[in-house]
Amino acid sequence: MLKGCEPLPRRRCHPKSPSGYVEPTPFPASLWTIPPDTSIIWDAYSCKNYTCLVNRGNAKGSYDCKDCFNLNGREKVRWQYDNGNLDFGIDSVLETKPPGTIRIGLDIGGGTATFAARMRERNITIVTSSMNFDGPFNSFIASRGLVPIHISIAHRLPFFDNTLDIVHSMHVLSNWIPDIMLEFALYDIYRVLRPGGLFWLDRFFCIGKQLNTTYVPMFDRIGFKKLRWNASRKLDKGMEMDEWYVSAVLEKPMT
Repeated sequence: MLKGCEPLPRRRCHPKSPSGYVEPTPFPASLWTIPPDTSIIWDAYSCKNYTCLVNRGNAKGSYDCKDCFNLNGREKVRWQYDNGNLDFGIDSVLETKPPGTIRIGLDIGGGTATFAARMRERNITIVTSSMNFDGPFNSFIASRGLVPIHISIAHRLPFFDNTLDIVHSMHVLSNWIPDIMLEFALYDIYRVLRPGGLFWLDRFFCIGKQLNTTYVPMFDRIGFKKLRWNASRKLDKGMEMDEWYVSAVLEKPMT
């Protein structure tokens, strides 16, 4: 998919429906409710029920977004508070713009769409891009009453120029993406943001020497205005690893 392969080829057929499907939980209770196991088909996943996914955070092994199906864990407090360092609160970010002017946006690689859920509680509509990496991410997002979109970072964003008020990404946009592809992605984010729109870069990961030689010049080339820019060491593997996170709120210039 990083090379541009299409994950959803067009075909003339009916997808298989889950057996015993029931109506979803009514909104707004659906935002924080685990859906019934009969809401999806489990054939493609190693977990065969939501209990398994919710408890996967305690299991051994590496999984994409390992604990984000547990809506009563870390998901419950994400973006609720601003610690003045890497963790920005939603309300403090929204305060950078006039009230009511952040209305629609995109969360890139948003896991199970908790960011979109928090924004929906503030009457803001967020589309969440997510891939089903050994978990029914898109179905889970939809069960919450939110809007998923199944695209990879290699795809051109399916929005017209100058339309979105905010784009957010946590962890996904980092140094694992080849520099050329990352720059294309950032230019595409710039394209879809309206003048004055916000790009919330949430915990961008890189090595220290990359920060000033590669990534700061890249952001400067694209032309974002820095409203907030906090860089801090990632210390869980030790100081000698020289690993860094950056959290930033960037603005597309008005002209």
